Amino acid sequence: MTSKEIAVLAVEALEDKKGIDIRVIDISEVSVMADYFVLASGNNPNQVQALIDNVDEKLGRAGATLRQTEGYQNANWVLMDYGDVIIHVFDKENRLFYNLERIWKDGKNLDIEELK
Repeated sequence: MTSKEIAVLAVEALEDKKGIDIRVIDISEVSVMADYFVLASGNNPNQVQALIDNVDEKLGRAGATLRQTEGYQNANWVLMDYGDVIIHVFDKENRLFYNLERIWKDGKNLDIEELK
């Protein structure tokens, strides 16, 4: 699977569980860490975990390899590492506090419909 295909499937999985403010940032030109960051928020820890579980299930069925997950138990910021795609799911408070969109402002914010 390409990194773009992984990002698209992740967005679809997040949309399926009503993820809030889903964003995709292309960081391929500004970092060697990954090609895409996918960001979303949930209203509470249960929704954050449901979002992560759905991403894991959908990408796993498609054959994508999950390298690591961090933060699942606390569910205030969960990071999923799929190599060239890093998925961040936050609760609202931590999304505002860490503000990854500002930190990675040199990346390109992608229109989700165009990405699909």
